[in-house]
Amino acid sequence: MSKKILKGKIVRISGPVIEANSMRGAKMYDVVRVGDENLIGEIIRLNEDVVTIQVYEDTNGLKPGEKVVSTDMPLSVELGPGLLTNIYDGIQRPLPTIYDETGDFIERGVETNAIDRKKKWHFKPTIKAGDKVKGCDILGEVQETSIILHKIMVPPDIEGTLLSIEKEGKFTVEDDIAIIKTDQGNLKLQMLQKWPVRKARPVKEKYDPSIPLITGQRVIDTFFPVAKGGTAAIPGGFGTGKTVMLHQLAKWSDAQVVIYVGCGERGNEMTDVLKEFPELKDPKTGESLMNRTVLIANTSNMPVAARDASVYTGITIAEYYRDMGFDVALMADSTSRLAEAMREISGRLEEMPGEEGYPAYLASRLAEFYERAGRVKLLGSKDKEGSVSVMGAVSPPGGDFSEPVAQNTLRIVKVFWALDSDLADRRHFPSINWLKSYSLYLDEISSWWNKDVGENWLQLRNKAMALLQKESELQEIVKLVGPDALPPKERALLESARMIREDFLQQSAFHDIDTYCPEKKQYEMLRIMSKFSDLIQNAVEKNVHMDDIISIKSRESIARMGTVPNKDFEKRFEKVENDLENEIESLIREVK
Repeated sequence: MSKKILKGKIVRISGPVIEANSMRGAKMYDVVRVGDENLIGEIIRLNEDVVTIQVYEDTNGLKPGEKVVSTDMPLSVELGPGLLTNIYDGIQRPLPTIYDETGDFIERGVETNAIDRKKKWHFKPTIKAGDKVKGCDILGEVQETSIILHKIMVPPDIEGTLLSIEKEGKFTVEDDIAIIKTDQGNLKLQMLQKWPVRKARPVKEKYDPSIPLITGQRVIDTFFPVAKGGTAAIPGGFGTGKTVMLHQLAKWSDAQVVIYVGCGERGNEMTDVLKEFPELKDPKTGESLMNRTVLIANTSNMPVAARDASVYTGITIAEYYRDMGFDVALMADSTSRLAEAMREISGRLEEMPGEEGYPAYLASRLAEFYERAGRVKLLGSKDKEGSVSVMGAVSPPGGDFSEPVAQNTLRIVKVFWALDSDLADRRHFPSINWLKSYSLYLDEISSWWNKDVGENWLQLRNKAMALLQKESELQEIVKLVGPDALPPKERALLESARMIREDFLQQSAFHDIDTYCPEKKQYEMLRIMSKFSDLIQNAVEKNVHMDDIISIKSRESIARMGTVPNKDFEKRFEKVENDLENEIESLIREVK
């Protein structure tokens, strides 16, 4: 069936929003080519034969009367080997290829393939002719990078019998590798697939979140954990460390594939990612982190309308790797810039504004994005599972969490990491405020921690949180009368809370060892700090002076536990614990 090619003419231009007539029969979200330079756009409104289009490129110089041609296809991404290590713009154009063609600045109307058509990949079949296949069944494998074995899958909407499949060998992504007999006839398959970005890839079912996504960040993993397939928001004002936090999650989380979407943030932040990731080593494989990463850059100096497409491009690529059985982590920096793009487009469409000028559909658009996360049972003959975890930064003006983007995000996500400008000013990083943040996954994943790490993990975590909350209550008294006026028991409590704040919750992203803390090490650190709290409470009850407790040598050793090498921390921690017990016992004996 041939595509229906519609041709119209521009009748109105308002920044990235244009209107064209003579387009009766066009469909919502069809991609169109606009003007003599063939700019890429997408239909976002239909009114009889007039269509409204958001253009994903600069519209300066466009004139009424220029042509508009429909492709009769929705905005789609190309999926196949070659995605990893690449950097794309918001509509999946590879920026390195564009740089080779046009230089430092992206020329308008430039068109290039997202995946290299000439490169040959070593394909190894995993099934044979005559097998029954259905959507997401694996036809074969390709070693995409040294870390990731790429699975070549049957497209989700296809089912039939495999008539033939190529033998092991080298093929381009456009070469025919298999023929499937379907009810509609024989169908040739290639390694390259296309999928519309606004349509979620189908799954059999979604699982409840029960496995934590280990990030190596103590304040997250121990206090406000996120589950694999979960959703989290990182709201914070300027300078509170949102971008560094997302970089840390991208670098160290135990997801096998990372999709990093720079949506509307400054270009130098994406530059940091591009410089750092190739040099950083994956803690589990020792290979470059870029070998499991896809970067999507739609920075603040790039077209506003493409921010909307960039998050959908990212989540669709994430779903593709999830369908292979991988755990995928997607970082979006930041959804506030996406909302601002929606507000600008909505204003140019002359829609009735909602709160603070944002469109009335802001909440539903954010929900559409976040709800594509999840740990799922995949399509296919074999029961496989994969996950997409989504973490989005929110940049509320002035750090005001009551503004619409932050509030609507909070209604959707299950984890809230509230970044605090006061903590950032005190150089406490990550500046996650432990009194404002929360995680709704705590009960679901506690059984994993208790079973795989330490049987009393949840009790230790809750005890530490209670200490921090009690400290917050005492701070008002301390400000009035000073800590020396407090009873010894409450001074001991303040010292225990200070240790958790400064030595556990604080973590340096730029320290070679402290940047990543394994889950077992986190547990042992918290256990020793909890023991310190119990021992000094017992000591002050037996009239040991707090000044003597603070001056013990093991107090300094506990403070440096985060920088103990991860490979031999258990022996070192055992010595710290023994020293602590001996020193406290010695102080108690001296009093007697």
